[in-house]
Amino acid sequence: MVPVSKDTLIRTVRRFGTPSPIPPRVIGIDDWAWRRNHRYGTLICDLERRRPIKLLPDREPATTQAWLSSQKQIEIVARDRGGGYGLAISRGLPEAVQVADRWHLMENASRAFLEAVRKSMREIRRCIGVARIDPEFLTAAEKIQYGGFLRREDTNHAVMALFNDGIPLKEIVRRTGHSRGLVRQITRGLHSDVFRTRESSLEPYLEWLDAQWDQGDRNGADLWRRLCRKGFKGSLRVVGEWATRRRRAEQADAALRRIPSARTIARLMTTGRDRLTKPETVIIAAIEADLPNLVTARSQIEAFNTMIRTRDAGGLADWLEQSSQGLMASFAKGVHRDRAAVEAAISSTWSNGQTEGQITKLKLVKRQMYGRGKIDLLEARLIGAP
Repeated sequence: MVPVSKDTLIRTVRRFGTPSPIPPRVIGIDDWAWRRNHRYGTLICDLERRRPIKLLPDREPATTQAWLSSQKQIEIVARDRGGGYGLAISRGLPEAVQVADRWHLMENASRAFLEAVRKSMREIRRCIGVARIDPEFLTAAEKIQYGGFLRREDTNHAVMALFNDGIPLKEIVRRTGHSRGLVRQITRGLHSDVFRTRESSLEPYLEWLDAQWDQGDRNGADLWRRLCRKGFKGSLRVVGEWATRRRRAEQADAALRRIPSARTIARLMTTGRDRLTKPETVIIAAIEADLPNLVTARSQIEAFNTMIRTRDAGGLADWLEQSSQGLMASFAKGVHRDRAAVEAAISSTWSNGQTEGQITKLKLVKRQMYGRGKIDLLEARLIGAP
């Protein structure tokens, strides 16, 4: 073995450079970051042979166009949806078929729906918290749960209305037909969904406990010790269970009152109803009942994603017509502008995913050289490697 220095090895790699590639027929093209948000280059990959074949020093359309103009045998070019590469391909290879990247199409669709939700946040804030929800937006199981919830709420409101008018408990029991125990539970409960199901040794101390809780003293053990000094004979477990019920009730109420972010609402609206919690179901059902335009936008995004998954571009023309108005109009306009590439993306077997993988490899090579490798050395190491 002949000892050589690291500089000699680098000079040797640079001297040999990269082998001349077989003229490609199908290529993928994408940008990569020399320094994120500052400087970018371009990677070109032979999709048939699954190998990178060229690095360009920037992502300017003129640079890409100059290289493409010398490769007239290229028939298909897969690219992302950025306008620069599309322009370069149109000028450098006007006869080539352009294929938009399917992953980026679906990501763009998701972002468009998120933007639609953001535009609707004023209306969403108004409709969340509505007490009544159209049952047709609920599944069978949810209708049963929500029906019970409404019955309890109606009972609570009726009892509390009489109680607030000064009607004695005995008369409330006679008028409503409910048991004395239930009426007492409702009139003494702070939260409509949390009831004491039996007489408790805490009954004489509930007013004091509620006051301490509202002042911020929420430690069950501390409350129990202070109650004992007041003459309470019950166990720590009784006070601990009361504190747990209060805490859970507040969490449930907060979940129903909290206005989720636009991103959360977009995610919940595109998630299967059977995977949502009860508070999430109530929120989404309220939105669906009051914002039909947002429901339409969701349906349009789902239809677009279905076309991509099923590789059926036959419905694209109808989809563009239906989506040209409303919340998805801007996204539909962009799809229409790039329609040929989008149709090719839906129906073609080619995609730019392979190019993304080669960019990941390029990043590894670049970082191995601590970002100091120039483009000729990067090209030699990436493309010249066996």
